[in-house]
Amino acid sequence: MSFLDHLEELRWHLVRSLGAILLVSIAAFLMKDFVFGTVIFGPAKPDFWTFRMLCKLGDFVHIPAICIDSVPFKIQSRQMTGQFTMHITTSVVTGLIVTFPYVFWEIWRFIKPGLYSTERQNTRGAVFFVTLLFLLGVLFGYYILSPLSVNFLANYTVSEIVYNEFDITSYVGTLTTLVLGSGILFQLPIVVYVLSRIGIITPEIMRTYRKHAIVVILILGAILTPPDPLSQILISFPLFGLYELSIMISRQVTRKQRKQELMSQRDNEY
Repeated sequence: MSFLDHLEELRWHLVRSLGAILLVSIAAFLMKDFVFGTVIFGPAKPDFWTFRMLCKLGDFVHIPAICIDSVPFKIQSRQMTGQFTMHITTSVVTGLIVTFPYVFWEIWRFIKPGLYSTERQNTRGAVFFVTLLFLLGVLFGYYILSPLSVNFLANYTVSEIVYNEFDITSYVGTLTTLVLGSGILFQLPIVVYVLSRIGIITPEIMRTYRKHAIVVILILGAILTPPDPLSQILISFPLFGLYELSIMISRQVTRKQRKQELMSQRDNEY
């Protein structure tokens, strides 16, 4: 295929991806009551799944203090176009999250024909694992980070005379950052796999710079989450686990490459 043919092929992949995002965004826009009443404002309600599980855990371990039965704050719109703007923004973000597997599949369909047969074999299941890690990150951000962050910030006050009344832009922005940010950060094993295949990263390098990685993870946690230590710690733990998993992935990739190199050398000697 010529360069222009590749551009034409890429254009249609992008058109289909944008079309899918647009359709889901329109559907989310029309389902306003469900999207806002159940999904967006869910972590701000005391009957949210996470809060109910914490109350059950508190009853089981006989520590009632961990039960969250109220989230004391109000959400306001202080701008004329605030609610309408957030309605559109939320619909687009919903479209991005829901269609992420399809969009990545379209991009992968464009990239895959340009790979060698060995590269295709080594990247088998890429769409599945990227989607799985993204969904795990989104679920972690929505069910763990978001409700606990909202509860902390809603209860934090510098004085009893100050009431927490958050703007809808601030609330939706915080929720979106936590959910999408978690989904992106959970792609760490995939990034390490690709870099290991290229030869930029090795398990020895990752072990050597483990302490530096811990600092970077803490910084990412501080950037991703609101300025409360609980959220930063919560996002850091899974990232530590993903980093250790990435070391194992890098070790397997490096070991396989070295084995193939030894076999090639033996074949050349014979």
